Amino acid sequence: MAEAHPARTQQPDGATGVIVFADGRTVWGRGFGSEGQVVGELCFHTAMTGYQEIMTDPSFARQIIAFTFPHIGNVGANEEDVEAGEAHALGCLVREAVTSPSNFRSQMDFPSWMAATGRIGISGVDTRALTRLVRREGPPTIAIAHNAKGQFDLDALRQMAAEWPGLEGMDLAKEVSREQLEVWSGGKWRLGEGYEMRPSTSLGTNEDVASNSQSSFVPSEVEARRPHVVAVDYGSKRNIFRNLVEAGARVTIVPATASFDEIMAHEPDGFFLSNGPGDPAATGEYAVPVIQKMLETEKPLFGICLGHQMLALAVGGRTAKMFQGHRGANHPVKRLADGAVEITSMNHGFAVERQGLPNNVRETHVSLFDGSNCGLELTDRPAFTVQYHPEASPGPQDSFYLFEKFVGMMR
Repeated sequence: MAEAHPARTQQPDGATGVIVFADGRTVWGRGFGSEGQVVGELCFHTAMTGYQEIMTDPSFARQIIAFTFPHIGNVGANEEDVEAGEAHALGCLVREAVTSPSNFRSQMDFPSWMAATGRIGISGVDTRALTRLVRREGPPTIAIAHNAKGQFDLDALRQMAAEWPGLEGMDLAKEVSREQLEVWSGGKWRLGEGYEMRPSTSLGTNEDVASNSQSSFVPSEVEARRPHVVAVDYGSKRNIFRNLVEAGARVTIVPATASFDEIMAHEPDGFFLSNGPGDPAATGEYAVPVIQKMLETEKPLFGICLGHQMLALAVGGRTAKMFQGHRGANHPVKRLADGAVEITSMNHGFAVERQGLPNNVRETHVSLFDGSNCGLELTDRPAFTVQYHPEASPGPQDSFYLFEKFVGMMR
């Protein structure tokens, strides 16, 4: 196993992967997956399972993940456990070498999946040391590289890290959002059956639908009786839509930049604001005016993660970059209405500041790790949001009531 001391610069024998910080600190390991080099923000994730879902979560765009659980890749990879059409995290850092998969659902090994998705992995890394570093210094910019011959230009990698501007001010929702309108109808996963597959339907762009009535989707009589949610895709996870369907809704997904008129053309019964990456203040420049008009309709609105932050901005609140962020599947959140604790999945590097929120905003959930805000609702509109990811089901069913609540509000 390669040496992983964060100050060592001499390349050990057999090192085919390297991590380089902007200040020149260097960590060596063994590369797997795709060869190449990338630069992004280092963060750590405490989940013990779900590495495919994490790597394909659009909220991880421009980030490199250090998994704190040492054994990543044991169960291999498959075509089902993905949250988007492609991987979005740039790469991952793991402690132990990835072993051969052992799981009845495995279709390929994790390194092969990483290579197929163009993502870089480095094993043999002291991920505990990296986690302590992030907790002490905040999330640094790093460049990582994998070369099977062990050939690296450390100065060039250090320069890449030094010149990367960081996530503050970046609007990444436009980069990861789907460009096509889509009618979603697939349901949740069940043992022995897989995901309920009622194929989703692409409607083309908003312009296609507006110019060609044949592009419009006419739901079946059964589907038409379900409340209709129009979901804005800022970097959404597929399981969110599966949970909305499970709770009784039908879902139409629109791009992040969809206008209010384009959204209303679908005759929604309610609005959903998805998760996504980047600085919420940057995305808010075009999203907030649309959300403010949504609120004026007094139709139900539900948001998750970035969608939570978007609602806060739309009512006059503020967001700020967190020192280290929250990323894991074991985060306890207290529900203030009754004191119940939900075990939640989180993935966010920005948070809503409770100071400055207007009087018509009520805080509904708080983190039991650091007391940060994790939920809001409006007292004069049927709108509520949470910072965490109820669709990830770490509880496993602690938070499904949120989807049922939202769909119930539209009936």
